Amino acid sequence: MKLNYRRTMLTGLAFLAIMAFWQMYDNILPLILGKTFHMDESITGLIMASDNILALFMLPLFGRISDKTHTRIGKRMPFILFGTGLAVIFTNILPILDNSYASAPSSFKMISFIVTLGLLLIAMSAFRSPAVALMPDVTPKPLRSQGNAVINLMGALGGIIYLVFSALMYPEAKTKGAEHVDYQPLFIFIAALMFIAIGLMLLLVKEPKWSAENDAIEKAHPEWELTVKDEKKGAKLPKPVLRSMIFLLSSVALWYFAYNALTTWFTTYVSTIMDKQLGFASTCFLVTNGGAILSFVPSGLIAAKIGRKKTILMGTLLFSACFLFAYFITTQGSDSLLFTMYIDFFFVGVAWALINVNSLPMAVEMCNGADTGKFTGYYYAASMSAQVVTPVLAGFLLKHISYKILFPYAALFAFLSFTTMLFVRHGDNGTVKNKGLAAFEDLDV
Repeated sequence: MKLNYRRTMLTGLAFLAIMAFWQMYDNILPLILGKTFHMDESITGLIMASDNILALFMLPLFGRISDKTHTRIGKRMPFILFGTGLAVIFTNILPILDNSYASAPSSFKMISFIVTLGLLLIAMSAFRSPAVALMPDVTPKPLRSQGNAVINLMGALGGIIYLVFSALMYPEAKTKGAEHVDYQPLFIFIAALMFIAIGLMLLLVKEPKWSAENDAIEKAHPEWELTVKDEKKGAKLPKPVLRSMIFLLSSVALWYFAYNALTTWFTTYVSTIMDKQLGFASTCFLVTNGGAILSFVPSGLIAAKIGRKKTILMGTLLFSACFLFAYFITTQGSDSLLFTMYIDFFFVGVAWALINVNSLPMAVEMCNGADTGKFTGYYYAASMSAQVVTPVLAGFLLKHISYKILFPYAALFAFLSFTTMLFVRHGDNGTVKNKGLAAFEDLDV
């Protein structure tokens, strides 16, 4: 029983584009809002949460719409192509407005920036659920942890590409003390990366064919199905499975409370607490992505041995420990300890891989194959609900208590996610026979 790695990597190109964009968005937008438009932490946090507010409604909506869509190029690809095309356009407009406002501020330019940002976020929301649902569509249930490992590997690669380019183009010597930083080359680079990635998908991904082949395999294994049939409502979750789904989605929300607070506020945190700039923050996240990349595939293999739930529990505990350690490193005020920061952030990446590789497969394991897009939307709605609140809440606490609270805040929510995961009873790896799966690894691509 083997995963078709080439096929999975091709479907993961969309996730590469998505994660490269969001890594840039989380790192750069707070700096633009604070230093160009001079917004305080609470307003910045509210704007940073706006994409997640949109996503709460739009991810399940577009996931469900894509479930019911049938075109010559598939269910998911039309949304991926259209959403990416619009996102590329709006991504290139933002830095033009940023630079223009910095040279000659006006209310019109600020409003134009906010409107363009809103349109960009709508475009990104339109294709995120369909893009993520594509992997389960073409991968049998027992192989989805390994498949999700590859998808996350592609996403981390997108983040790595952004961080390397960012660190090279914007070293501390270039940005420290600058009245205004021109981020247009960075935005152009990310837009081009998104365009190339999705262009390759259009040429190489054969969604209708691959989905049909996977459907045939799934029908040969009715024992994988956890839903029950309802004459009026179709497939639905039995109460014990629904309870597990609720606890799983609660866990997803809680670890995103922790992680998104870090990704949103870390660049500002290191500037305030450590007198470090974007280059240092980018290097830390680069190390995190390196740890994740090295751990994605092993995380899927570990889950195949000990189960997805135990693997996630290990990850949440490691997450919490890393955040506590980072608090002590960053508050000591000694540059001699900075190398340990890189070690700590490497293990943040390891923990994130253990969690993220296995959580989405647990969710889609519980649903009917025809509802993959819808349940992918629910999964991301859970993560986005946390990301709506945590930038604002963390920003409020940073402003009114201390910036030093960032890592204890993240550690607390990481540990809470460990406790809720203890109550998840379904969606773990099932024991299946090789019948029907051996053929999957030999399917044409």
